[in-house]
Amino acid sequence: MTNILVAVAWPYVNADIHVGNLTGSYLPADIFARYHRLRGNNVLMVSGSDAHGTPATVRADAEGVTPEAVYQRYHRRFLDLFVAVGISYDLFTSTHTQNHFRVAQDLFLALRDNGYVFREKQTILYSETEKRYLPDRYVEGECYICHFANARGDQCDNCGNLLEATLLINPRSRIDGSHPVPRETEHFFIDLGKLAPSIAEFLVREKDHWRPNVARFARNMVEQGLHGRPISRDLDWGIPLPEPGWPGKRLYVWFEAVIGYLSASIEWAALEGRPEAWKEWWYNGAARTYYFIGKDNIPFHAVIWPAQLMGASRLYAGAGEQALNLPFDIPANEFMNLEGKKISGSRHWAVWAPEAAATYGADPLRFYLTVNMPEAHDTDWDWDDFVRRNNDELVATWGNLVNRVLTFAYRHWEGRIPEPGDLTSADRALLTRIEGGLESVGGRYEAVQLRAALGEAMALATEVNRYLDQQGPWFQIKTDRAAAARTIFTAVRAIDTLNVLLAPVIPFAAEAVNGWLHGKAPLFGATRESEVHDELGARPVLRYDRGGSGRWAASTLQGGEPLGEPSPLFRKLLPEVAAAERAKLVSVPD
Repeated sequence: MTNILVAVAWPYVNADIHVGNLTGSYLPADIFARYHRLRGNNVLMVSGSDAHGTPATVRADAEGVTPEAVYQRYHRRFLDLFVAVGISYDLFTSTHTQNHFRVAQDLFLALRDNGYVFREKQTILYSETEKRYLPDRYVEGECYICHFANARGDQCDNCGNLLEATLLINPRSRIDGSHPVPRETEHFFIDLGKLAPSIAEFLVREKDHWRPNVARFARNMVEQGLHGRPISRDLDWGIPLPEPGWPGKRLYVWFEAVIGYLSASIEWAALEGRPEAWKEWWYNGAARTYYFIGKDNIPFHAVIWPAQLMGASRLYAGAGEQALNLPFDIPANEFMNLEGKKISGSRHWAVWAPEAAATYGADPLRFYLTVNMPEAHDTDWDWDDFVRRNNDELVATWGNLVNRVLTFAYRHWEGRIPEPGDLTSADRALLTRIEGGLESVGGRYEAVQLRAALGEAMALATEVNRYLDQQGPWFQIKTDRAAAARTIFTAVRAIDTLNVLLAPVIPFAAEAVNGWLHGKAPLFGATRESEVHDELGARPVLRYDRGGSGRWAASTLQGGEPLGEPSPLFRKLLPEVAAAERAKLVSVPD
């Protein structure tokens, strides 16, 4: 059994989650975690709402409310969405907790005490109309690297490079459009230059399993030279700087949010009543840590977060615990567009995940987002394609296979799996081929090649359909009941194994099929909401009940075992659905 940490990108509390966000990090993390749970590995999947920093304050300023009110509203909506679509966090918490405050401040102090933090005066853009320093996210302007017109003050969405807001061409305030002026202030910096040799060594050591774009981007960033980067900001909302005599300073959100992976693990262990359990993933050298993010977060997770972990070294370590584990893999996804254009929440050019899940169901949404997942390049949500894949693949290839076989068995063998007698070579060949998917499809899941895993599993389902067309049990039953029994038994066993292969992607349907075939023993545990209290008040969190069969194995069903009465798994969509959904987008300007 291997300890697997699944660390998932923290959503900003400034907007609902759209399908691009879902397929970018949350869904792939869940599929990967569910696979490893079926394999019997010790999975810890953590994340939470990114409550601090400018995304929340920008929204709060626009609405005339407090940042905390914005955080509480969207945190609530995130919980509801993740339960609805089956994102099975062991803990989904937030950065606005006393535990996270403590861990983030402790890590800052560890970096400082180890000589990796320095103070320096810097020039920050100041709004004379608003009478305050403008955090980078409050500033937009032309990127000085690629000349994209609407680059953010901290990073360019077009070229992906980290930016200095003061170097933007024609900078402007996002709040009132005014032109800020440079003004001097003093901040704390992490000394990335001092850590650069260790980071470079980390990035060349056993990284063949990393996606090429992740490794290339990170290595290029180090080769171009690493310098000190500010880790404090002039803000009112966030984690106070743990230094006396520095009022009005907060830890920079990019610095403290990634610490959430560690603080959430510590919080989970405390909630479990085993306060040292988090170390099984963070100080156990055999553990593997995976970070599921979008490509815009590569620099923070492949370069800066490893630097923070190296610099903090033995934070909270006990005897014999040498260093915090560095990322084993960072399977960053590219972006999903919509109908050929970049998704934009501000322009309402988006498919919002809560609405899509409520309208079409969790599994059809998860299926399409997996088959169209932007693992190696940008992909496109196309409504015609969504309808086609739902009808031709999910419904026709898998849903109809399950329904016609199990319904036929239930009706003709009195609610039991038929006794097969001796299997033929064709029967055995099919089962061998399907059972081989445990290794081939499993290998794809293991390598975080989730599109390929789903594609191979669906190809195997097509082989079962082909086998049924060749054998024709619907005709065999009329002249040779024993032959029909043998064929249906073989198909039921194939379906049982295939259901395991598909379960990480479509868990709700998989649990239904598993229930018809195996009774009440579920494949997975359940995600539940609970309330947690600390000095900052009460807050809801998600926690995963570590139940489930942990079954990644071939079917062992026997003839004569009871069979639950099946019902259709999915519904076919009318072609008009695509036109109706697209019409909602037509009036949105470019």
